[in-house]
Amino acid sequence: MEKTEEKIKEIIEELKPFLISDGGSLEYIKFEDGIVYVKLGGACQDCAFLDFTLKDGIEQMIMNEVPEVKEVRNVN
Repeated sequence: MEKTEEKIKEIIEELKPFLISDGGSLEYIKFEDGIVYVKLGGACQDCAFLDFTLKDGIEQMIMNEVPEVKEVRNVN
């Protein structure tokens, strides 16, 4: 599980600059039962594209690289 978590964190670090450039932020919270919990902040919080960014962007990138991940969820 530690290797899986490290890989997830690496991907999140790669994605951060794209969100930061749009005024947003992305924070890794935890990986539990196949679910990655992240916190989208800054401009991302109220963005109309939040679900698109989370599911079609962040989730797809992580799931493509880490087969153990079933879902990515945003926590408030």
